[in-house]
Amino acid sequence: MSISGGARGGQCEGFSFHLYDRGVSMRWRKDESSEQLRSLSIPDYLVSVLDVIDAEYLLLEPGEIVVKSSREIESFGLVRDNKLNSEQILNLVRAVRRSNKYQEATLELPRGPVGAGTHDLLVRVSLVGTEGLALVLIFDDSEYRRLDAVRRDFVANISHELKTPIGALSLLSEAVMGASEDPEAVTKFASRMQIEARRLSDLVQEIINLSRLQSDDPLVGAKSVDVTDLVSQAIDDSRLSAEARKISVQFTPALHAQVLGDRTQLEMAISNLIENAINYSPDATQVSITEKIEKNLIEIAVTDQGIGIPEKDLERIFERFYRVDPSRSRETGGTGLGLSIVKHAANNHGGEVTVFSRPNLGSTFTLRIPTYHEADNQKEMQ
Repeated sequence: MSISGGARGGQCEGFSFHLYDRGVSMRWRKDESSEQLRSLSIPDYLVSVLDVIDAEYLLLEPGEIVVKSSREIESFGLVRDNKLNSEQILNLVRAVRRSNKYQEATLELPRGPVGAGTHDLLVRVSLVGTEGLALVLIFDDSEYRRLDAVRRDFVANISHELKTPIGALSLLSEAVMGASEDPEAVTKFASRMQIEARRLSDLVQEIINLSRLQSDDPLVGAKSVDVTDLVSQAIDDSRLSAEARKISVQFTPALHAQVLGDRTQLEMAISNLIENAINYSPDATQVSITEKIEKNLIEIAVTDQGIGIPEKDLERIFERFYRVDPSRSRETGGTGLGLSIVKHAANNHGGEVTVFSRPNLGSTFTLRIPTYHEADNQKEMQ
């Protein structure tokens, strides 16, 4: 827990508050709190401030009895029998009463009585008015911290993923130099260098693709895209790898499978699903691709007869660089970004991607995108 104090921030008739250093937005929030607060003889200026602050709050009278709280405060489990039920926040309030100065702290509080889940909270406390009221403002930083952790993990993962092929290339180049008089060894090491170089190139390209997906909005300047044509093209692109392992690819198209969006993003998503199915299928098996239009959604289901995915991994397979079996991914040349690219492309087009899988029986990935009927759209515009 970190605490800072002092008379920072703005002041209003004896009320010291500190609201803006973390980009807190001010917006009107309607509820019945204003009338109730006025009935408790709370200063008018405080009523006005609480009406517009985008934060949860507690008002405590001496003895740390809760006289008023925001509606959502119950989700934090901080109040029980009208008393503050957090020793960490109680200590902060007591420090404010002793010093008569504003205090703030970052706290990690459990989400419930069991489990490892936590709330990451920024808590700010100040005395208000002349009747000993203490105002506790609570900002939930959990999502901000989660996204920050994702960013840091992404950078760390990229560093690790790039280091592996670069290190291999360095070692192989030294081996080539040391075997300059052995043509057979040079050929062997050069072949390995080509593999690592290709892996590095694929990884860099996937990172670029993912970056574009996160920065480009496909619905700006979107065009009608024939999904059946995209699937057929993706099957053709993967035909050599499928034939090399005697994998049969069966495709059942739908009629008038049109969507509105970015062809490149959709092509990346569909290609990744098909390549993933082929890579994780045993030799001489079948990959089935089915298109279906249902409730204004085009569904593209890609089913393999592969090793399947353990239940514990299903929730994480769309995360960047997550691999169910790292050794298998290295064999197939996977970067760990393919399914993350599919997820981002689906989200960008107002759709989703889901997975159903059973170990040793195979997996089905289903991409759902809203359909687009150009004729109907033109009628609406007329």
